[in-house]
Parts: sequence; structure tokens; C-alpha cells
Amino acid sequence: MANELPFAGFELKEYMVIFRQSEERNFGGVVANIRGLVRCTGVGVQDDAKYQLDVFFLADYSDVPEPQVDLENKSGALFLPMSDMFTFVDVLRNEKPIYGHLRGDNPQLTSVTTTNEPIGAGDEDYEG
Repeated sequence: MANELPFAGFELKEYMVIFRQSEERNFGGVVANIRGLVRCTGVGVQDDAKYQLDVFFLADYSDVPEPQVDLENKSGALFLPMSDMFTFVDVLRNEKPIYGHLRGDNPQLTSVTTTNEPIGAGDEDYEG
């Protein structure tokens, strides 16, 4: 059954990091030069289905495609500069819970977010 809402949220459960020397791929007529990929997978907050968000990290000289959202297939893609990859992976490694948001109504708002956390609370200090 297709998602009837124009957006979907899911809790990230796993991620995989991939480095590339250089891969050119066409996204909606825009050719991106991919240097890295973080594939985030998780479970829907409304339906327990499996979701996937690919975050592509692009070379400095690459054209940047618009975010991609395919709610029917419960997937999406974001495109960020390669310089953001290590910060992104650091957040995945050190924060919990983390959510993905696929925004079919406004793909520019497709995102990865944490929840509110008190200022100064370390992971070992915060119990939610």
C-alpha cells in the first residue's frame, strides 16, 4: 500500500559508508560526481515498513541534483558536499535516536534529524 501522506518519517537503524574514486550518475538530467555515499535504512514511525535514504557526497566541482523522494518505494536521496561526509557520519555514530524525513510535498525539506537534547548532555548522561 502506497503512503497516502505526502511525507514519511522513519527511525534510522543502520547505515553503510561507501567511498568512491569518482562515479558519475545522472539524477533527473543532472550529472553528479559522487565521491561518497552513506546509505541510511530504518523503520517507519507510522507503518513499521523499511525505508532508505541515500546521502550522496559530491566532489567540489560536481553539479548538485535536487533531492529525490519516492514515497511509493519508501526511498530518497540527498546531495551534500564531500566536506560534510565526516560530520554526517559522526552524527550517525554518536546520536540516538536519529530520524529520516522523506518529504514528497517539498523534497528540499527531506532531512536527517536528531531529537531535542538538553545543552551539555553527553550521550551517557541523557536518558530521554
